[in-house]
Amino acid sequence: MLDVDVVVLGAGAAGLFCAGVAGQLGLKVLVIDHSAKVAEKVRISGGGRCNFTNRDLDATAPQRHFLSDNPQFCRSALSRYLPQDFIDLVRRHGIPFHEKHRGQLFGDRSSDDFIGMLLRECAAGGVERWQPCRLAALRTRGDGTGALPARRYELDTDRGSVACSSVVVATGGLSIPKIGASDLGYRLARQFDLSVVEPRPGLVPLTLDGPAWQPFTALAGVALPVTLETGAGKGRMAFSEDLLFTHHGLSGPAGLQISSYWKPGTGLIIDLLPGQDALARLREAKSSSRRLLVNVLAELLPSRLANAWIARDPVWQRAVPDLPDRALEALARSLQHWELTPGGTEGYRKAEVTVGGVDTRQLSSRTMESRQPGLYFIGEVVDVTGWLGGYNFQWAWSSGHACAQALAAELVARKTG
Repeated sequence: MLDVDVVVLGAGAAGLFCAGVAGQLGLKVLVIDHSAKVAEKVRISGGGRCNFTNRDLDATAPQRHFLSDNPQFCRSALSRYLPQDFIDLVRRHGIPFHEKHRGQLFGDRSSDDFIGMLLRECAAGGVERWQPCRLAALRTRGDGTGALPARRYELDTDRGSVACSSVVVATGGLSIPKIGASDLGYRLARQFDLSVVEPRPGLVPLTLDGPAWQPFTALAGVALPVTLETGAGKGRMAFSEDLLFTHHGLSGPAGLQISSYWKPGTGLIIDLLPGQDALARLREAKSSSRRLLVNVLAELLPSRLANAWIARDPVWQRAVPDLPDRALEALARSLQHWELTPGGTEGYRKAEVTVGGVDTRQLSSRTMESRQPGLYFIGEVVDVTGWLGGYNFQWAWSSGHACAQALAAELVARKTG
């Protein structure tokens, strides 16, 4: 039986980063993953260049970029390992990168640069990896009196058994099953009587159908800046980003962002002309032009969308001066207060993340240890979901770092105690 300090379940972003830090802090670490490949989400992220963090994360209120049933939980880890800390690591490895809009950082070359960095960090810490390796069972070890020995856990795998003091669950969520997503982390949590906030797809395209959507089914590929909102009162959430029409509904940054907050059966409100006064623009055109309304609208919207919009009402299919004021008012309101109710989402197959996960009320925000001693949860398996744009990777780095620091402190305590 192999004897180690820590077993990390999951060779993704959070698991590899935590393992590397823990190994370099003096722990004997084993990483186990059922897939032969490492960090597949890192590989496919950012169009293959890896959107590895976001400079705009507010260290004083990092939780504002994250969704959770327990919103303040993520603040501790995120404020102790910041985007700049990971940027410094990237620079030490000589990986070139650039910033896109809204603080999003991408590699200049390939996501493979970041996977290589994570593996080099693990190698520097003497981390051992078993891949592919299937976990058959995880159990506590006892002496029959209820006391747990220093090596509190035993794992059965298809490569043999392992004894360890701590287990870190970094198995991710359910999104993108074709690259190996599984519910293992949730099953392990429930095995030890830890509750799970019901998982659902996040950062996922929304689907629409029915008569209200029929005029827009042919607009796949059309994109434009919008303000998109859902919810009401304190539950209202809005994003001003680009919206993309797809064959099945809505996507693009705005659609993906709002999907994490959208709830089935609730509606969306879309402002197709954010920051503009649509009615004033239309009135100006009426007073100074003899053009068809569709041509005026094509100056404000992509032409395909303008044509589809005008085709919905015969009154709008006229020259601008021929429209009564009430028709212009109705058009302006429809453009800046378009109400739609999605039928659903494209599911985990297209979701970038999983919303929900292991309930953070049962975890230490400082160490990521659960109320089950020696059992830790980090990364996407936890009920912490970031916005689009590098925030979820930052959660992987920050939660993994917090966990590794706690594991090292526990090792020191055992040796001195």
